[in-house]
Amino acid sequence: MIAIIDYKAGNTGSVQNALNRLGVVSVITADPSKIKSSSGVIFPGQGRAGAAMNQLKNTGLDKLIPKLTQPFLGICLGMQLLAEVSDEDNVDCLNVISGECRKFPALLKTPQLGWNKVMFNKRSPLIRGIASGQYFYFLNSYYFDAEQMYVAGTASYGFDFPAVVAKDNFFAVQFHPEKSANPGEQLLKNFCEISKCL
Repeated sequence: MIAIIDYKAGNTGSVQNALNRLGVVSVITADPSKIKSSSGVIFPGQGRAGAAMNQLKNTGLDKLIPKLTQPFLGICLGMQLLAEVSDEDNVDCLNVISGECRKFPALLKTPQLGWNKVMFNKRSPLIRGIASGQYFYFLNSYYFDAEQMYVAGTASYGFDFPAVVAKDNFFAVQFHPEKSANPGEQLLKNFCEISKCL
């Protein structure tokens, strides 16, 4: 079973619908025991960093998430909160992957909204079977300026920024795979296979 983290925001329903289409059982929850016992964890993204971190602290998930050992997938804000700190609300994040979440420069229109090409620069089981240069759906005003050793894919919006990161059991994407047609479905399928749910 996949646990989808409920933090009173985000695309939890859309992610669950995408998993349903794959035939994968999932639960939307903030219960630490259910999250710890799941085969894999997805942290979907939408909302603000400060409010999301406050909700995680209220449920104790800010302490739990960095200690998880099963496969974990952060999506959009769920990726950004794996950073050390975020410019959004000047908040301390989960400090799972070295780097900072930064706002796009003022000269760029924000949010970045729509389809953008992702180029893969490292092998990862998360992107198995997906060609480099595929388009994914983005909706973000901030990006995770992650340490380069953890960056598996980049997109360009005025400059190249990390779109896929991976460290140990933690994977994260800046785009929304649940809204990214066939490539996004393949990525979610890969994550479910990594989690031994398919």
